[in-house]
Amino acid sequence: RVDPLLAGDRKTIENALKASGYATSLEDARKYLHDWCETMKPEYLMASTPHDFSLPPSEGGGTLSGVVKKGVNESSLQSPFAFTELAGNDCNDCEATDILPSIINESSDFLTEVLMPVCEERDLPLALKIGAHRSVNPALLSAGDGLVAFADTNTLARLCGRFPKVRFLATFLSRNNQQEACVLASKFRNLHIYGCWWFSNNPSIIKEITQMRVEMLGTAFTAQHSDARVVDQLIYKWSHSRSVIAKVLATEYEKLIVSGWRPTREEIRRDAGRLFGNSF
Repeated sequence: RVDPLLAGDRKTIENALKASGYATSLEDARKYLHDWCETMKPEYLMASTPHDFSLPPSEGGGTLSGVVKKGVNESSLQSPFAFTELAGNDCNDCEATDILPSIINESSDFLTEVLMPVCEERDLPLALKIGAHRSVNPALLSAGDGLVAFADTNTLARLCGRFPKVRFLATFLSRNNQQEACVLASKFRNLHIYGCWWFSNNPSIIKEITQMRVEMLGTAFTAQHSDARVVDQLIYKWSHSRSVIAKVLATEYEKLIVSGWRPTREEIRRDAGRLFGNSF
């Protein structure tokens, strides 16, 4: 999770760097990310955004250069939980910290000089989850979250345009954003749409969204993702997701057969593989 870097949260970032033996500089912030990438071997970096996710237009361009890969700081990695231990000192609700949304700060050097260069250099996608509205009913605490009817996609478009060499993975919580997300993905080659998240993880909505994505993007998206806070959540999610997605694909292959194209078993396996992680 890279929420502090996306939000330009200087205090949290400086605490993490100090706790792990790094200097509080942009160069060492990049080194910190590189070192943990060497250790964790991540597939992507992840951050959540708030329901009023916004990003002011920037005057600068998106060219990133001159970033040299750093070696691993072995001694600093001996305290792997330093980030959570120190950053959480002033936290009144630490249990919910990991899922709280961040606010993107485009003017922050942490975005332009740390996060984006590392993503570009290591070819790591940045995954964004957009559209959660926290504490719709505060009395329910962490169970009181909801969704926003429409999330502003202009911010995502500006990120994709400003940093064309960085791959962005995006999923929207609201059903109302799904068509616009598909259009954006067809306009920006560095944007990949994925999954049916949280309140969209209902069989009827999965069917609708998957069918629209297939019609608009072919297999250039990821149909579903785990998004599991505990492993048990995978059991029901993958059970109904596989069933629904299989029916959507069967319908599309029937259309191909009617049009005169009979897909082979190899082609069907290829398509299924692309929809479950091989297309980004």
